[in-house]
Amino acid sequence: MFSITDSARQQIKDMLEAESENSRLRFGIKGGGCSGLSYALGFDDEVNEDLDMIDEINEIEVVVAREDLGIIENTEIDFKENMMGGGFTINNPNAVMSCGCGSSFRTKETVGAPEKC
Repeated sequence: MFSITDSARQQIKDMLEAESENSRLRFGIKGGGCSGLSYALGFDDEVNEDLDMIDEINEIEVVVAREDLGIIENTEIDFKENMMGGGFTINNPNAVMSCGCGSSFRTKETVGAPEKC
């Protein structure tokens, strides 16, 4: 499916402590952004067993919409710190184009719905 680096795992675990007991990481895709698709990364208490898949990746329980699986296959979620702070980075080998801000992309098969930046 996809991977979570050790530094991202630690950051996610720290953030999960502030969430409810049933919260899981939710990773997926939403339409929009300059290139048509954007990543959605957050916490969720609800799972639709017909539409979602739950898996454990690097000790993190993750929920993904089944329809997003092909787009995020082999993607790596990382957390990097620099002098300006830190943030999650997403390396998706399926992305054939991304915008300058790095948060919007498209794949060969999925264009999405581009919006103005």
